[in-house]
Amino acid sequence: MQGVARNFFTLAVIYALCGMALGLYMSISQDHGQMPTHAHVMTAGWLMSALFAFFYHLVPAAAGSRLAVLHFWLTAASGIGLLAGLFVLLGGNAAAEPIVAASSMGFYAAMLLFAIVALPALWHRRPAR
Repeated sequence: MQGVARNFFTLAVIYALCGMALGLYMSISQDHGQMPTHAHVMTAGWLMSALFAFFYHLVPAAAGSRLAVLHFWLTAASGIGLLAGLFVLLGGNAAAEPIVAASSMGFYAAMLLFAIVALPALWHRRPAR
């Protein structure tokens, strides 16, 4: 695994470790107020980043595009902002709401960008010989 695929998988592993640590913290403290943050870290972070990594690994033509690199950086920046903002917001600081909103829109834009990269790569592939 190389390039953008490796970057996404590295990000996925970091998200998994953070999400699991948050889950352990909630279990030990018996305070489950961060459950939405935990769910977002594990799905939007770990799961989606791993899925992107495997897509780019399996479709190297898509991984080589500049849009794939932009997809990685937009996903990474907005995802980290979203998850950190959610943690602060659910911790009782309502001032984090604009960060969560902007990061959510950025994360959605990253998914749209993935659709722009992935769907043409899948539908315009030539059959293997």
